[in-house]
Amino acid sequence: MDKNNHLHQQQQQQQLSLPKCSRQRCNEWIFRDVPSDITIEVSGGMFALHKFPLVSRSGRIRKLVAERRDSENSRIELLSLPGGAESFELAAKFCYGINFEITSGNVAQLCCVSDYLEMNEEFSKDNLGCRAEEYLESVVCKNLEMCVEVLQQCENLLPLADELKIVSRCIDAIASKACVEQIASSFSRLEYSSSGRLHMNRQAKCEGDWWIEDLSALRIDLYQRVITAMKCRGVRPESIGASLVNYAQKELTKKSSLWNPSNQQQQKVELVSGSSTTAAHERLVVETIVSLLPVEKLAVPINFLFGVLRSAVMLDCSVSSRLDLERRIGSQLDIATLDDLLIPSFRHAGDTLFDVDTVHRILVNFSQQDDSDEDMDDASVFESESPPSPSQTALFKVSKLVDNYLAEIAPDANLKLSKFMVIAETLPAHARTVHDGLYRAIDIYLKAHQGLSDPDKKKLTKLIDFQKLSQEAGAHAAQNERLPLQSIVQVLYFEQLRLRNALCTSYADEDPKPLHQSWRISSGALSAAMSPRDNYASLRRENRELKLELARLRMRLNDLEKEHVHMKRDMQKSHSLNFMSSFSRKIGKLNFFGHSSSRGSSSPSKHSQRTDSKVIERT
Repeated sequence: MDKNNHLHQQQQQQQLSLPKCSRQRCNEWIFRDVPSDITIEVSGGMFALHKFPLVSRSGRIRKLVAERRDSENSRIELLSLPGGAESFELAAKFCYGINFEITSGNVAQLCCVSDYLEMNEEFSKDNLGCRAEEYLESVVCKNLEMCVEVLQQCENLLPLADELKIVSRCIDAIASKACVEQIASSFSRLEYSSSGRLHMNRQAKCEGDWWIEDLSALRIDLYQRVITAMKCRGVRPESIGASLVNYAQKELTKKSSLWNPSNQQQQKVELVSGSSTTAAHERLVVETIVSLLPVEKLAVPINFLFGVLRSAVMLDCSVSSRLDLERRIGSQLDIATLDDLLIPSFRHAGDTLFDVDTVHRILVNFSQQDDSDEDMDDASVFESESPPSPSQTALFKVSKLVDNYLAEIAPDANLKLSKFMVIAETLPAHARTVHDGLYRAIDIYLKAHQGLSDPDKKKLTKLIDFQKLSQEAGAHAAQNERLPLQSIVQVLYFEQLRLRNALCTSYADEDPKPLHQSWRISSGALSAAMSPRDNYASLRRENRELKLELARLRMRLNDLEKEHVHMKRDMQKSHSLNFMSSFSRKIGKLNFFGHSSSRGSSSPSKHSQRTDSKVIERT
């Protein structure tokens, strides 16, 4: 009994729904004193109407009535009518001569229903189709907000709205209006400087991008078409990027189930199975946004690119989309932060905590990017006085970022040695001027993976150039028991070498030769830490020093040869005893290494002055 009452209540509720509302609305404007002679059934409603008003305006209903002239059944089904009962009611009102207002909220429905019912000029003058088209062209296409509203209405009217070019006309109007708004906004920001020159005020707020929020209400397929049209019209890349950021925030953070911690376990199951409708929609949104990204750098913030990349990894988007994001991020990796690089790994239970493979591909993209400004043939750019190139500065920043990233992922027990090393080796050798950060990351890895074999430890520590460690890091490494013995020996050797060079430098005035040795050793260390451009400049300077040194050696060799000739002459003229005394005197006058004789009465400066004067006279 209860079940029958429940079914009866459901039937009553269905009767009181849209069909009953439609009948009630019809009773308000149809002829009450004339009985209806035709019933129109559309999706969501039944309409008891009269044939004459309908056939006088609608060619389709006229044909259907003519086909059923001999039939007693006066019921016509229009189940595929676009817009359903609401659209048909507006069309029926027009047939009955009832006035109603055409707005941006119903003009798309009226255009579609008039085309479906063939309410055109062929069957009646000034018909519904003509009225709707006139309003669309003269009112809607002149206003950007109205165009967006019409596009929202067209979402449920496709593909007919597309065939009638309602969508394309609104899209073209939006793109044109947005371009005009930006041009007008740019002109409003023009001002004269103190010198009388016209320039654009960059600090003034740009008022031409107010449409960004309106576009975020569109469905993703229509939004894609609008942004594509804007690109073709020349809308600024920064505005396109701002619109993409706003749309992604609306679709992927506010609506997305992926960002709801309460459903995290269910989300993982849905993502792995790929059965979630929400996940499929979000995957489409991410892939579309990636395809719409401007080609210009810095058109969108890099943290937004990382956010989209995380979503792409979570949603298992297409490989092409992920590779495109990785390439874009790699081209501006020098402005990224450590938090950006920490991309969680979502797929495998036994995998690393963070997605190391994705970061490696980003680093490869950064390392392989072309430096079009570099011209190795121009010697002027390699002078030491020139500031470091932007690419070299970017390398220094990224090297610090990578070292911090390695230190962050090193404690992960599932991180394999090969993955750790491939991240550390991605950057070129001259990217790191100091190896303190790399040493710290390797030390953390050794501490977290104590079961590492000795050959693996040696392989890992070979990444460190112990000559590039600071004094503090070198002191720590010399006492680090986790390092292989060979590495500790290297540390102690370089520390001793550094101490000797420091002592030689402090006595540079008394002993020039150790000074040159110290300079060459430090020059070699710096050479390994320089970019090819700066390395070339250093080599040129070193070459000049070597040429000067070689010239000095040649001059001294000439002195020796001349003295040798004099000694031969003395041997022929003098007694052997006199010859030996003369030989001793002449040898004492020559200063081969810049040192004075310990027994001479004259000072070292006098000796060097005599030698230099002789060189000058004989040259």
